[in-house]
Amino acid sequence: MQTFPPRVALAALHVAVALFGFAALFGEWIALPATLIVVGRTAVAAVTLAGLARLRGQPLRFGGRRLIANGAILALHWVAFFAAVKIGGVAIALFGYATFPVFVLLLVRPAAGAPSRRDYVTAALACIGLVTIVPDPSWSADATRGLALGLVSAFTFAWLAVRNRRFVAERAASQIAFWQNLSAALCLFPIALVLGMFERMPTATELALLVVLGVVCTGLAHTLFIASMRSVSAQTASVVAALEPVYGVVLAAAFLHALPSLRTIAGGALIVAAALIASRGTGVGARRPVSVASNAGDTPP
Repeated sequence: MQTFPPRVALAALHVAVALFGFAALFGEWIALPATLIVVGRTAVAAVTLAGLARLRGQPLRFGGRRLIANGAILALHWVAFFAAVKIGGVAIALFGYATFPVFVLLLVRPAAGAPSRRDYVTAALACIGLVTIVPDPSWSADATRGLALGLVSAFTFAWLAVRNRRFVAERAASQIAFWQNLSAALCLFPIALVLGMFERMPTATELALLVVLGVVCTGLAHTLFIASMRSVSAQTASVVAALEPVYGVVLAAAFLHALPSLRTIAGGALIVAAALIASRGTGVGARRPVSVASNAGDTPP
């Protein structure tokens, strides 16, 4: 894989993270159920990553049962994320998802001993941010249900990130990404079929959007992210990755004219701060190369 000069690598990292955030907008643009969107996205991403591997002469040896099982977690992560976008909007979904480093902290903490002061600060910031975002805590409120799904998306991504750490030394990120996307597509296809989601087939525009989502926001974004990691530190990657909801919200304002309330922005700022603190404490930034492309083995939205 090509190694970028440091400045180019940093720019590529920002572009990749912006594309990860941009993926959220497709939940608004594609009028299909979240499950069907993820089937299309993962199938296109798997084909794209297989094509890239072939061009590079990289074999895609079988990933094994644990890696295939991770695909099911990836499927749940993305379904929850796109459902959160459809119910609560882009900002709510992204800020809910942005809590994933806090969940990583909770998942790895039992093996690391008693919680530190930083752990308590991180948890407090995240909780205050979540409470600030939701003006009406009742389940009937779209913001509440959207944020709940965003948290499911965050937890499943954190779980996937922790599980994927064991594969980093064994496999290339593109291989992890390919098998998990392929597995996710195969897991969701029969579910969508049984639930009758294929009764209304995607329009030509929706198919084009799914291709862009899978190729640009997944295959290309993944490639840029992984390539940039060869020239920037894990800490730098962690800081830039925490900007994903910020990029997503700005892009939503530009393309969807969806301006979040000051309350949502304030709560989101606290969540992003918590994510930065948690990332520094757990090495979450170093984990991301394992992902598929956010949107590579761990695959953000």
